[in-house]
Amino acid sequence: MNDLFKNRKVQWFVVMLLAAGAVWLADALLPSNSALFVHVASKEEPSAPAPGIQQSDDAKPLEKKAAEPLSYRITEYHMNVAYAPDTRQLKGQQTLTWENPGTVPVQDLYLHLYPNAFESKKTTFMRESGGKLRQDEAKTGSVGRMDLLSVKTIDGNDLSKRMEFVQPDDGNKDDHTLLKIPLAKPVGAGERVTIKTEFLVQLPAAFARMGYVDDFVMAGQWFPKVAAYERLGTRGRTTEGWNLHQYHGNSEFYADFGMYDVKVQVPSTYTVAATGFPIKPAVIENGTKTYQFYAEDVHDFAWSASPHFVYVEEPFSTAQIPGVKIKLYLDPNHQALKDRYLYAAKKALSRYSQWYGTYPYSTLSIVVPPAGGNGAGGMEYPTLVTAWGAGDKDPDSELERVIVHEIGHQFFYGLVASNEFEEAWLDEAFTSYAEDKVMEAEYGISPNLPIESSYITSPSSLQQNAWAYKDHDQYAENVYTRGKLVLKAIEKQVGSKTMDRIMRTYFQRWEFKHPSTKDFQNVVEDITKTKWDDFFNQYVYGAQMTDYSVESINVKSLGSKGAESYESTILISKRGGDSPVVPIQFHFSDGTVLDKSWDGKESSIEYKLVHTTPIDWVRIDPAYSLILENKHINNYMQTQVDPKWKIRLSLGTVQFLQAVFGWVAW
Repeated sequence: MNDLFKNRKVQWFVVMLLAAGAVWLADALLPSNSALFVHVASKEEPSAPAPGIQQSDDAKPLEKKAAEPLSYRITEYHMNVAYAPDTRQLKGQQTLTWENPGTVPVQDLYLHLYPNAFESKKTTFMRESGGKLRQDEAKTGSVGRMDLLSVKTIDGNDLSKRMEFVQPDDGNKDDHTLLKIPLAKPVGAGERVTIKTEFLVQLPAAFARMGYVDDFVMAGQWFPKVAAYERLGTRGRTTEGWNLHQYHGNSEFYADFGMYDVKVQVPSTYTVAATGFPIKPAVIENGTKTYQFYAEDVHDFAWSASPHFVYVEEPFSTAQIPGVKIKLYLDPNHQALKDRYLYAAKKALSRYSQWYGTYPYSTLSIVVPPAGGNGAGGMEYPTLVTAWGAGDKDPDSELERVIVHEIGHQFFYGLVASNEFEEAWLDEAFTSYAEDKVMEAEYGISPNLPIESSYITSPSSLQQNAWAYKDHDQYAENVYTRGKLVLKAIEKQVGSKTMDRIMRTYFQRWEFKHPSTKDFQNVVEDITKTKWDDFFNQYVYGAQMTDYSVESINVKSLGSKGAESYESTILISKRGGDSPVVPIQFHFSDGTVLDKSWDGKESSIEYKLVHTTPIDWVRIDPAYSLILENKHINNYMQTQVDPKWKIRLSLGTVQFLQAVFGWVAW
């Protein structure tokens, strides 16, 4: 940013001008009320304006804007959207201002049109996902799409004639999720360009984070969103430029920080939850209700609406959180569970802010979709998360877990804004790791790591494009589970206190920035004063898991009767990645137990043990301390085994199950 913005007084003055201008411009762009809406009963949420914004006399400010920018605000959105429940359509206008953060002129803008992922079975998303995400399937005959009705410069020049869809990842001409817009003139370094668009979105039945369930609507990835532009050095880039990807079956999202001023028009009986906070009371006129929300230092904007929301609001503060409003938008089926939702939200916010850094926003909204709404559930957006659908009146601890997980994404996604296209583990694994800590600290639910490691049947590199995994199962087991186990393995080596320092330092060093895996490795090395190349090359950049095996046991008798002794020869091999300590337990037939440790550096080691009785059995890692060991069955061997079983199959399984089922289930 240019030198003018280095002066903090000037920064504040400009922010206030932008805020005032945002309200004026949004009022000018608000779509006229239409007769598209129907009247349905609703619960009401109070709206509150923010200071510094033109407001009516009876409006009282409840939320405050940040005194100065917390992030480099590259984007600025002013949007108006009207929802028509009879057609399931969103009609919107957008004024987008983009600042060139680089050092070279930029000739083209790129917009993500995410709803086009659902326009046919031929899109890249649908081909890769097979029309399924998690356990939710796209409804037969239900399509989603986005039509850009106009694209113009601020002075009215039409840009639509030259724009074209591009497919940089796979060349699929049936995919229309990324749009290239050639500009009339280049945008120089530090300069800005503003374009105005009108768009129409056809919502699908709730699937893959957006859509409708009856009269509930989830608007995620609903607007033309400018792609992320990476400066030199960002995530290791050697040249600056756009980070361009289509919408894939596994991938989530990546964007630059900015400011959003958004008006949402719905039927008058609807309540709207959204990113940010309302800046003035909702206006009811001609059967419609118009909300206006404002958010800054965020990189996305989502909203949800329903005539049935049961609205609950509670203020919350801790030593690390000056004050935040927790806003709960319950489906009526879960109205009696409000205390569970609020407790989980408070404990998650408190713990994450204590461990990593403060939650800097004034609101946190939690949306509970209706039964059948899991396609819109379990998702995170800045200052707004969604729970699982309210189909079960008495859900188990998954209710708390999903809230804890999605709020964790406010930190490792919302604030530490890594690239979910290319390094998804930096969001999902880090959030899963933090989620486990909260669930253990607040609910006494510990993760069953041996079981979780056994799920890793197809390990793959964590630093790769999300769509490079062969399917969603491989994606999920690596970026969620294996990535989390990698963090736990680091913790095992350095200790919990040092790991806490690592995670806190990583968060605070990269808050409001866009870190890479290498940036995290640098933090680990800075804190531990040790090189971690071998570990990261094997388990992060590589596809290794730990795999130590008892290969053979041979026993021969020494001496004569009355002075018997036996020499037992045991071969242990390394079939996977390294571990600095490999515990091995030797059990003799007279009950004697001998524990040894191997540094695991070589490909194998042979032990020759002389004792008055022969070896009965050998077990590697009897306490299951090797976090990344995923083939426990070959950790155990008994000397005498029925030949028809070859080696260890049933006994190894029994030993494994006996151990892990003694743990608390996760």
